[in-house]
Parts: sequence; C-alpha cells; structure tokens
Amino acid sequence: MAHSPNSYVALALIFLLIGTSSAQLSENFYSNKCPKVFDTVKSVVRSAVAKERRIGASLLRLFFHDCFVDGCDGSILLDDTSSFKGEKTAAPNNNSVRGYELIDAIKSKVEAICPGVVSCADIVAITARDSVLILGGPFWNVKVGRRDSRTANFTAANTGVIPPPTSNLTNLISTFQAQGLSAKDMVALSGAHTIGKSRCTSFRNHIYNDSNIDNTFAKIRQNNCPKKSGLGDNNLANLDFRTPTYFDNNYYKNLIIKRGLLHSDQVLFNGGSTDSIVKTYSQNDKAFDSDFVAAMIKMGNNKPLIGKQGEIRKNCRRFN
Repeated sequence: MAHSPNSYVALALIFLLIGTSSAQLSENFYSNKCPKVFDTVKSVVRSAVAKERRIGASLLRLFFHDCFVDGCDGSILLDDTSSFKGEKTAAPNNNSVRGYELIDAIKSKVEAICPGVVSCADIVAITARDSVLILGGPFWNVKVGRRDSRTANFTAANTGVIPPPTSNLTNLISTFQAQGLSAKDMVALSGAHTIGKSRCTSFRNHIYNDSNIDNTFAKIRQNNCPKKSGLGDNNLANLDFRTPTYFDNNYYKNLIIKRGLLHSDQVLFNGGSTDSIVKTYSQNDKAFDSDFVAAMIKMGNNKPLIGKQGEIRKNCRRFN
C-alpha cells in the first residue's frame, strides 16, 4: 500500500512527540532505578529541620536560586576552583545561601543506595518539597529526571536574573516572566517568605526610607538593624513576624497591614496589579497552597537537562 508524503510527515511527528515526552521529567523516573530515593531524602531533611527549622527555608531558597540561573541543574552547588568560577560567590548567594553541607549529606546517603543514579539537581528539588511539607505546607509529587550541569553562570547569577530585595513590581514581574512564570506565579512563589529569615543588609533601606511600611513595625526592625551601612549587616529578622517557622498564608496578611520585611515583599501589595492576588491568598490559604504548588512544579520544569545532557555528579560540588 502506498503512503502519501503527508502520512510520513504525520508519523515523523508522532515519533518526535513520543521521543520528546519520554525524555521529560516524571514523578516515576526513579521507580525502578532508585525506589527509596524519596524516603531517604525526606528522613535526612526531617532530622535536619528538627534540629534547626530555619534550614527548611534555606533548602527552599536554594532551589529558587538554582532554578533561576539556566534552569534547575544543580549549578549553584559547584565550588570554585583555580580554573572554574561557580555561582556561590555571586551577590545573591554569597554568605547568604545555605544548606550546601546538608545537600552533601543527602547525596552521600543516596549514593550509598543507588550509586550514580540520582542527580544533585533532583535532590535539591526534592528537598524543597520536603522542607515545605515538614514545616506545615502542602504536598506535591516532585517531577524528577533532571541531570546535573557541567557549567555554571556566575555572570547571570550576579546580574539581576535572581531578583534582589530592592526590586519594584515591574522588575519582579519581568524577571519571573523570563523564567516562564506569570505574575500570579510570582506572587504565589513569594509566599515562600512565610518561612525563613533575612539579613539587615537586605531590608535596611525598606525600614528606614520607604513610606509603604507600618511605622511601629519599622521601629521594631530598626532596633536590630542600625541605619549605618556596615553595622549589623548580618543581623537577622524573620520574614514573617507571626509564624516564622510554619508554612502558611500569614505572609500575605502581613502585606495587607504593611508589615512586609523586604521592599520586594511590600510592593506586591502597594496599589498595583498584584494587590487582588495578595488579598485572595490572605483570605484563602487553600488557594495559596494550590497556586504555590502549581508554580513550584512549573519552575522546576523550566529548561531541565535531560536524556544525555549534563551528567550525574558523584559529588555535588564538582564535575565527575
């Protein structure tokens, strides 16, 4: 039987689609290769959070800072060498991003049960989910199958790809759009600031110079963050003053009463286009949880290395 040229094109497209979909991330990627990976990761994260609840927020932030620079590829974990410059010393990460040693400990446990199978990039993605869940937030199935980058991008990490705490609303919307994330995704993901702490150097300008801040709240924060640069730069304050170690929607309730710690927090509720989303999340924790999960999955799916790209690092800090 003769086939028309169109039927060959259709078949080619079907095979192309099959090949593409099979190479995408999947919840079941490790079902046969490393079935105990999720339990192994969770047990280490649970133990770490029991010792220091802040580490959960740090692991969640590590995932953001990895994903925003060329996708979720584990590039943030690479140490500098004499011939290689990684992302750890870029301004948003230097003396600020934490959790590297815990990722090392998790990788070591995972390597013991499944050597050379699970990527560092996937471990970072799983720990972010586990941290949220352990601190009272929602569950979601993490899609896995990422591979680890053999490069890093210090320049991108250092030049505004990761939005700074001084960002205005326009800047926040555009930096998230560059990652394929909508304004709604951005507001939902900003809710990660319901846990964790920030350094004085990140919120000093907001508590001394901005007008869109509750006066009493500003004065309380000024007690632990001197006005003069260089004094108390590393002094910490809770991003959510109500329930700083519990994942909930209080972050948005704080914004409604002008008690966002960072400039980039409070601009989400400041007479702009995102006010209505903040209002919704402040009144409906289920809507926040649902949109946060959707945005986390979307961010985690952004430009992953799959198939034969990259590698599976044996040590998350260096190439094989």
